[in-house]
Amino acid sequence: MIVAALALVVLAAPIAAKAQAPAKVPRIGYLSSSSPTDLTHLLEAFRQGLRELGYVEGQNIAIEYRWAEGKYERLPDLAAELVRLKVDVIVTEAPPAPEAAKQATSTIPIVFAVTGDPVAEGLVASLARPGGNITGLASIAPEVVGKQLELLKEVAPKVSRVAVLQNPSNQGHPPMLRQAEGAARALGVQLHILQARTPLEIEAAFAAMRRQRAGGVLVLRDPLFNAQRAQIAALAAKSRLPAVYGHREAAEAGGLMAYGASSPHMFRRAATYVDKILKGAKPADLPVEQPTRFELVINMKTARALGLTIPPSVLVRADQVIQ
Repeated sequence: MIVAALALVVLAAPIAAKAQAPAKVPRIGYLSSSSPTDLTHLLEAFRQGLRELGYVEGQNIAIEYRWAEGKYERLPDLAAELVRLKVDVIVTEAPPAPEAAKQATSTIPIVFAVTGDPVAEGLVASLARPGGNITGLASIAPEVVGKQLELLKEVAPKVSRVAVLQNPSNQGHPPMLRQAEGAARALGVQLHILQARTPLEIEAAFAAMRRQRAGGVLVLRDPLFNAQRAQIAALAAKSRLPAVYGHREAAEAGGLMAYGASSPHMFRRAATYVDKILKGAKPADLPVEQPTRFELVINMKTARALGLTIPPSVLVRADQVIQ
């Protein structure tokens, strides 16, 4: 009897230990081209999306953050760090972060929260069937850049020369430039492409715009440009140039107007991809989501400072008018 009892205890011990073992907490690797201060509201949107799905950071999910602080050359090493940590999924934002993550691993699932045209950028095989280990949300529909130029022409009809500020380190910009060139031909506008990788180069680009007598500016969506939105808005004001942006945050920082997909909405939606992957879905089987919500934000204070009258036909389409 004693021997039998001891045997039962021995058999029960590993069962009890197994039952008491803490559940594994999933780990998300977050790879960003920017800094945490630049993305506070977007990170909160992502965390809100996670909370809506039952995940609370620090309780039943952990997030490992890696910030490039605007230095894109750091991204490959930061992505490699996340791979060495063996995170369950990597979340990135706009190019070039998704490319760095893709180069670092072909097995860990990757979700881009906001990118331009992921097919043109070489991130996925197609929107419907991404293939590989990466999927997420596209931030730009084919007509968006053209629409931005149209809006600029509507509020400043005399503009015939438009400077385009682009970051040559952003793989998403070449397809955007092609869209811009097509729209410019239709509008009878001449484009001048100016490049910037750093805040100093942004300042130099605006100096070049003044020398070239540009009449307006199109600022392409880019993490650096979003981080430096106050600097860009100030330079545009100093140069007396009406500007259109892809991030609503730029208009909130003093830019004339912004038109583009809602970044907070997309970051919140990125949480649904993370949830599906943690529950066993493969990125290759999760179609890339295209933007469905676009926002037009107009800063009337900036318009008045530039001596511009925003046509009622534009104002009526605005989602927000900043006075």
